[in-house]
Amino acid sequence: MPRLGVNIDHVATLRQARGGHEPDPVAAAVLVELAGADGIVVHLREDRRHIQDRDLRLLRDSIHTKLDLEMAAEETMAKIALSIKPDMVTLVPERRQELTTEGGLDVATHKDRVQHIVTMLHQGGIPVSLFIEPDLALVKAAHKVSADFVELHTGRYANAKRAKEADGEFEAITQAAKLAYKLGLGVNAGHGLNYQNVKRLTHIPEIVEYNIGHSIIARSVLIGLDRAVTEMKALLA
Repeated sequence: MPRLGVNIDHVATLRQARGGHEPDPVAAAVLVELAGADGIVVHLREDRRHIQDRDLRLLRDSIHTKLDLEMAAEETMAKIALSIKPDMVTLVPERRQELTTEGGLDVATHKDRVQHIVTMLHQGGIPVSLFIEPDLALVKAAHKVSADFVELHTGRYANAKRAKEADGEFEAITQAAKLAYKLGLGVNAGHGLNYQNVKRLTHIPEIVEYNIGHSIIARSVLIGLDRAVTEMKALLA
């Protein structure tokens, strides 16, 4: 069965809205793991808008499954990762004014910088995933810079307004996943996935992990974290 990584950034977003201590993303991570998630995902942004450095340190000490750290492909962030030692780093594009990550990392254009960061992390024993669009050229570029995984950006699929558009995006994800698998890359997927659109993607056998945050945290406000996670796990089955 595919694995589920739960992004808990939005728990920290709610905390930062009041500048206090609640809700605690570390406590949320414990509950998410107890509910059956296979990993915890956090994005340490350069502007620290939600997850803080202290959260990351506490999470590293608390996580019993897998800690996947999303971060910009920058040396400063890589040095933080090397000190924290997450189980995986996922390199993502980052713009300060965006509400959430918009699009995938342009590995081809920024090949030298991405290669440098991948090498730094590998030397520290940390596997690296690249968050990319489901584009065959980008999958090949990820392979060339020695990434271990790709995380296929599912945003266009998730946001498709018409069935024909969704079908086209599904096919692009399918072909990118097949090529990545053929090249020896692990295949993850995420962004915009929810309880309505994720099931179709489970028909792509090459995808081994789904990283989902907003829809699970949003649903947990109404029904609780335990049930929100177990319902998503059931859909992946």
